[in-house]
Amino acid sequence: MSKYEDAQLILKLYDLRREPVMRKAREWFFAEFNPESLEDFKTVMMGEHSAYYRMVTTYWEMACSFVNNGAIDEKMFSDANAEHMAIYLKLEPFLPVLRQAFNMSDYFKQVEECVKNSPNAEEYMAKMRERFAQFKAMRAEAAKSAQAG
Repeated sequence: MSKYEDAQLILKLYDLRREPVMRKAREWFFAEFNPESLEDFKTVMMGEHSAYYRMVTTYWEMACSFVNNGAIDEKMFSDANAEHMAIYLKLEPFLPVLRQAFNMSDYFKQVEECVKNSPNAEEYMAKMRERFAQFKAMRAEAAKSAQAG
């Protein structure tokens, strides 16, 4: 496939991310979904945000499958996107238990493969982990201030 065709597919994927319901789902995933246990996942899967969770995770599974199967250039995709890495980072600690609990050994494997094959993945993920830890501390501080105020 030509670089132009790769770019067109990446732009189409970007347009899908801009769809209003998808935007809300992505906003929820990053702002409100902060799992700390398998129970958090079960609560989401059985609750009002189940569709948002599934929308975000299956979208990125699909997009990463295009990369993993050669439909989109891996470097171009990685240069244009990092959101899949952030989503993977949120789910990574829970993947073994999720795969076992839901009897889905291939759950989130496309994203996992795409992330691990990305150039400088370990370095980038380490920086993202630091950022996520900062965000967690900021959320805790905000919650503490809200209770005190």
